[in-house]
Amino acid sequence: MSFESEKPFKPVPSDDPRHGGVAFGEAPGWRGVALYHFYRTALWLIVAPYLRLRRRNHRRMPDGPVILAPAGHRSNLDTPLVGTAAPRRLHYMAKSSLFKSPMWTRMLTAIGGFPTERDRVDRRALRCAREVLRRGEPLVVFPEGERKSGPRVHPLFDGPVWLSVMTGAPILPVGIGGSERAMPKGVLLPRFRPVRLVFGELMPPPAPLEGRRTVSAEQRAEATAQLRETLQQLFDEAQAWAGCPNPPRQGSAED
Repeated sequence: MSFESEKPFKPVPSDDPRHGGVAFGEAPGWRGVALYHFYRTALWLIVAPYLRLRRRNHRRMPDGPVILAPAGHRSNLDTPLVGTAAPRRLHYMAKSSLFKSPMWTRMLTAIGGFPTERDRVDRRALRCAREVLRRGEPLVVFPEGERKSGPRVHPLFDGPVWLSVMTGAPILPVGIGGSERAMPKGVLLPRFRPVRLVFGELMPPPAPLEGRRTVSAEQRAEATAQLRETLQQLFDEAQAWAGCPNPPRQGSAED
């Protein structure tokens, strides 16, 4: 599907009093861009040395619309560190509970976040995501959903592949290693442990089969399974590089 055939989504101010009238999906103004780069620079100068953050193949990130799909999502560090490691300004789907006051909402929106409801299909969040990609900007979607634990990439939801099919944006898989050891669930301050990010090869959206106008559900499921296997390989590589290798797998990422 081409963006040229779509009617652009017009963001409207939220009527939720916690959001302070913010219009999610709106293009960032100069204040938002400046605040984003301020936070990113601060993280790079302070947090990155503390965690000995290293990145590999980050220049595989292209210009134009792209969907970053990181795994394993094991720590609250993951979102800011992906933003620190990526060479472009990012946008994020974030759980709606974080947008709990006008001040927090404005800050999270300035650094690229917009809310999504995790317990249902959130059409507003999907429209925001498509608008970000329509403008040619990068979008981060954690395909495992909320934070997980352990050495295996959990079953993925099909949001990244669905967005890729609907917009034509490629998926850039990313493996995050060491973040669970640096700051696991229940820990408030990060420990002095190395974190590594490995960027994979771009994955184009699946094309419709011959004689079909649309990509089938079976094709999306196959692409999601392929993404899961790729993310497991990148997660294994990042974990080994961080000095905490995952145990050998007995089978595929389906195990």
